[in-house]
Amino acid sequence: MAVDPYAPISADILARLAERWPEDKIAPSLERIAALCDLLGQPQRACPVVHVTGTNGKSSTARMIESLLRAAGLRTGLFTSPHLITARERICLNGQPITAQRLVDTWTDIATYVDLIDDRSVAAGGTVLSFFEVMTALAFACFADAPVDVVVLEVGMGGAWDATNVADGTVAVITPIGVDHVEYLGDDVQSIATEKAGIIKDHARVVLAAQDHLAAEVLLDRCVQATATIARQGVEFGVTHRALAMGGQVISLFGSGHQFDDVFLPLYGPHMADNAAVALAAVQALLGPDRVSNDMVREGFEQVRSPGRLEVLRRNPTIVVDAAHNPHGAQALAAAVAESFEFSSLIGVLGILADKDAEGMLRALDPVLDAVVITQPDSARALPAADLAQLAMAVLGEDRVHVADGLAEAIDVAVSLAESASEYGGAGVLVCGSVVLAAQAITLVSRG
Repeated sequence: MAVDPYAPISADILARLAERWPEDKIAPSLERIAALCDLLGQPQRACPVVHVTGTNGKSSTARMIESLLRAAGLRTGLFTSPHLITARERICLNGQPITAQRLVDTWTDIATYVDLIDDRSVAAGGTVLSFFEVMTALAFACFADAPVDVVVLEVGMGGAWDATNVADGTVAVITPIGVDHVEYLGDDVQSIATEKAGIIKDHARVVLAAQDHLAAEVLLDRCVQATATIARQGVEFGVTHRALAMGGQVISLFGSGHQFDDVFLPLYGPHMADNAAVALAAVQALLGPDRVSNDMVREGFEQVRSPGRLEVLRRNPTIVVDAAHNPHGAQALAAAVAESFEFSSLIGVLGILADKDAEGMLRALDPVLDAVVITQPDSARALPAADLAQLAMAVLGEDRVHVADGLAEAIDVAVSLAESASEYGGAGVLVCGSVVLAAQAITLVSRG
């Protein structure tokens, strides 16, 4: 195998960027990223943008939109977060993470300008550009240089003050809104919806997933203010039928007066079918309904992948990993597991970050877990395993809770429990609770 000479340089760049202000902290301002984009020649305006926000389902929906657009013959750029293994996953060209060489070349192009904005901001009493801001600028510069025909842009956090919001989405997509990141977005659905509605620009085409009625009121008010065109799940588009299938599900969708039947989606759960309906509506809004054919829809959905979302890592026993990290996501995960897998017993491996609603997640997962092995993600933000175990015992009962020092031991314990619980097979292990834990599990099991 040929050695990539750019790989160590790329890894060094990403390591240095990771030392910047992390993305779980934000300084609510678009001034730094806007100033950087000005110096770079406004790369975020080089082509149409589909902008995606929401609480859960953003990454999966963005990946579906990108896959559909690629099936339509367009050259695509996709920006998502967070990453699982390498930060290069965040910036994809035509469905593939950017190469180490492209990262190095793009960083070389923008580094001087990043330093300039850092110096200006610090001199004015502000902060340097955050990791997420620099990654956003890298994505914009990479997409403009490629070039691409369309960019699918996932918000990092919130909407109005997110670095991605220096772009004006031709189509604004809002997946279901729940309560998360309360320290920055607010502790009620209306406040969070207001923040996320910030991506809706004047005269945009807006695609709204099914929402809590309080969130829907906020979003619809913003659409009226912006004189936006609205497509709502359950009214202008939606899922008409779904059935389980090997490796996923077969769905039927409607949108803009068109029906799309017998579409294979290689992802599990009713929430993924809903995400597919939202993605299709977004593509119809961008291209026009008459440019979206049955063959294109089938091809686009058939090739879509969403790593770390109910991803089967191995069999015998089956180990499944999911990046759900809040109660809303855990509820969708529990429903998908109950529907899509016929486990004779299911052992959870759970590690959660300290700023998340751990009790809410435990209650959501309670109905599908026979036992849980508590550990903690490899993160400074992790909730200590002992503290999470106390919460788990209160929710699940002491007899269902086990504790392990690290993820490797936790998976070993869970596998042993699964095998002892089902003499003839059919038991499973579900690793979930945070994106960090999901990434660790993928790396650990693939190496094993």
